[in-house]
Amino acid sequence: MKFIGKLLLWLLIALLLVALAFYFLLQTRWGAREVSGWISSNTQYHIAFDAMDHRFSSPSHILLKNVTFGRDGKPATLVAKAVDIGLSSRQLTDPLHADTITLQDGTLNLSPSAAPFPFEADTLQLSNMAFNSPETNWDLSAQRVTGGVSPWVPEAGNVLGKQAQIQMSAGSMTLNDLPATNVLVQGNIDNGVVTLSTLGADIARGSLTGNAKRNADGSWQVNSLRLTDIRMQSDKSLADFFAPLTTVPSLTIGSLEVTDARLQGPDWAIADLDLSLRNLTLSHGGWNSDGGRLSMNADEFIYGSLHLIDPIFNAAFSPQGVALRQFTSRWEGGMVRTSGNWLRNGNALVLDDTAIAGLEYTLPENWKQLWMDPLPAWLQSVTLSKFTASRNLVIDIDPAFPWQITSLDGYGDNLQVAKNGSWGVWGGHAALNAAAATFNRVDVRRPSLKLAANGSTVNITELSAFTEKGIIEASGAVSQLPQRQTAINLNGRGVPLDLLQQWGWPVLPIGGDGNLQLRASGSVQANAPLKPTVNAQLHAVNMSKQEVTQTMSNGEVSTAQPVVPAPTEAAPVPVSPPQP
Repeated sequence: MKFIGKLLLWLLIALLLVALAFYFLLQTRWGAREVSGWISSNTQYHIAFDAMDHRFSSPSHILLKNVTFGRDGKPATLVAKAVDIGLSSRQLTDPLHADTITLQDGTLNLSPSAAPFPFEADTLQLSNMAFNSPETNWDLSAQRVTGGVSPWVPEAGNVLGKQAQIQMSAGSMTLNDLPATNVLVQGNIDNGVVTLSTLGADIARGSLTGNAKRNADGSWQVNSLRLTDIRMQSDKSLADFFAPLTTVPSLTIGSLEVTDARLQGPDWAIADLDLSLRNLTLSHGGWNSDGGRLSMNADEFIYGSLHLIDPIFNAAFSPQGVALRQFTSRWEGGMVRTSGNWLRNGNALVLDDTAIAGLEYTLPENWKQLWMDPLPAWLQSVTLSKFTASRNLVIDIDPAFPWQITSLDGYGDNLQVAKNGSWGVWGGHAALNAAAATFNRVDVRRPSLKLAANGSTVNITELSAFTEKGIIEASGAVSQLPQRQTAINLNGRGVPLDLLQQWGWPVLPIGGDGNLQLRASGSVQANAPLKPTVNAQLHAVNMSKQEVTQTMSNGEVSTAQPVVPAPTEAAPVPVSPPQP
């Protein structure tokens, strides 16, 4: 019996010596190489580490140095200088579930194709780590990340797990090409629902704070977001800049505050923007709101050739549409002011009171094309319930027919300037007058125009102007049908007879000053020439009583011979009788 006892004792001592040898060998480079090689050869994972460190002062912790972990043939999921694994009694029943795992000085790959971790932990701690998330909807890259995830139960395609509390900070981060520094995130994950209870960062030389929630379907609820002192430059157009807002299924904004922001793109810029937005949901290219509102102002707003100075915009949202409380701005040296409503039913904009004063505006070169282009789907009708204009200068530099109107005043009521997505004068009344004007190098004074429009016709009830020596008066009508049949009657009294020559009529065979009578009709269509449709008759008589009548048929003129009055017979001269 003593022999058996001694044998067992020696066996225990031998096993202990083997265990101690194995323990010390594992902490050598050779041991680390053998263990990692065995795991890589017998599993679908590739793991490598330089050494394992264990100290009796911290018996529940194992430290792996220079660790690389991933799936065979795939990019590494984890590269870290140190991985500290905290063990507990749970390892007796669940060997792959640690108490804590601390990743230090490395990179964690959040790609869905990255290898899932085969182990779990009550707490995952990060110290000076980097994040990368290629092949996901969030193009995320973060450096100097410190924080924790609790509990940490990773799954394939979901490194952080389905349910966890998160608290992290990052020295720098880039999300979808937007850089940020000093990032702080606190929140939780619950089966695809990501709640960010605290979100803060320094972005674009300013700061961002807020809280938000991302639902499992990809929609967002932004309860509060504040942007302060943002200075951002982008290489995207204004539409592309805001395009990411349309890529999510739904975006609900509870409160958005922007203070002193400056944004700039290739053909647009906003300077010193202050904005407050409440209760608005963007979804599937549209929006809805019940009791929402938007207030904004800026020092400058530039979009292409549009340059607004000190714009102010206040609006309220409802299921029925948008109530435009106020829009004012300085524009082209003058001022624009309006208010009204945009109605969802019919996509109609009704402006109650519109005033334009003091403008010095040169029309863009393509203004005729812009006039013919269809309006967007959300704006099919525009009506000016009340319209006033005062002291405006309008210029068109088209070399084919340049014109300028100086000190233009006007008023209108119920003036419908867009219908079924097309610009025009579709209804209402308007009256315009100016101090002076020039039409293709012909100067006139005190031009005035009055018109009344309905669904079938635009009636020009009064059109008059003083020329250098006389006056011209006209009236006319333009059909609202697609053929745009137009008729005009023009009378000139004491005017230069070559007046119409600058406006397209052939040279008259008589000259000087005199009277004109013109009756003309034609079809003014956007995509068809005007001249072949014009039929007209012109009668002119000068101060010498010479007169001529010209007839235009399909744009071609035939001229009757000028009528020259017969010379007046001289009175007989009395003859005196001869003197005796």
